[in-house]
Amino acid sequence: MLFPPQVSLLLSFLLFAVLAKATPGDASFAHDELRALAATGGGVIKLDTSSYELLMNPNRHWSASIHFTALNPRFGCSQCKQFDPSWKAVASSWMKTTKASRDNHFFGTLDFDDGQHVFSELGIAAAPVVLFFPALEGPHSTGRSDSVKYDFSEGFGPEPLVSFLSRYTPIAIPYSAPLDYAFMTTAFLLTITSLVALPFLLSALRNRWTWAAGSVFLSIVMTSGFMFTRIRHSPPVGRDGQWVASGPQTQYGGEVYIITALYSVLGLAFIMLTMVIPRQPALQRAQLYLWSLVIALVYSMLVALFKSKMHYPFKMLF
Repeated sequence: MLFPPQVSLLLSFLLFAVLAKATPGDASFAHDELRALAATGGGVIKLDTSSYELLMNPNRHWSASIHFTALNPRFGCSQCKQFDPSWKAVASSWMKTTKASRDNHFFGTLDFDDGQHVFSELGIAAAPVVLFFPALEGPHSTGRSDSVKYDFSEGFGPEPLVSFLSRYTPIAIPYSAPLDYAFMTTAFLLTITSLVALPFLLSALRNRWTWAAGSVFLSIVMTSGFMFTRIRHSPPVGRDGQWVASGPQTQYGGEVYIITALYSVLGLAFIMLTMVIPRQPALQRAQLYLWSLVIALVYSMLVALFKSKMHYPFKMLF
């Protein structure tokens, strides 16, 4: 069936308008695609270079939080693996909000293997990194286009991340920590065990040696840097998997265990030499050699630790 030239021209114009409206560069098209990807990923959009550009639409009326990570085992990024569950938990909590709020903010994860060009373009040389990108148009636009970076010194858990992102998201993220059934079970079993062992515990609490041992152990743990790492929310290990941080102003959580173990063995050795061996005449010589050797070996380990940490110029056996 043939149409008059005017009708054909009008139909062509309408078809062009429909196609133009559905192009990927259009904000409404991008928004529909992002909503579908977020729903499929449980709140997290798994990004690559093309979907990242879709999320960063120059006409976007939504904001976005993007997690830049490197989960491939060949990178050895322990902090990436540590933070990934927290990121997914926060993004999943965002899906609990109303549709009007949920569709105005998106969570995305871009792995280095899927977006090396984006990492290079943003100048990201280490992972993990979390950036918040504000809306550029619409009612949620703040008039600024620069991103805001999350400071991981606040912690790798979901709570500090929620506190940071809720300052910028359309509404506060409704995150609630899941019940720790393992902890509850352990607490219940410990309570039952404590009630059964209560008579023995009371006897031990009345013993001065119990308090002496507890005081010594607490002193060792605190002098090993426990509170230093807790206050600064230090990670268990470094980015490269090292347990010992370089320099006197930094310390990893795992480093506390190493120093506590060394100090505890040294303390035990001196207690054996000063209090136990004098009461065992038949074994004095053998135990004197044994515990003297333990002290020399452990002190050598301690000196080697300080040498690697602060370029200590001396050493003993190692």
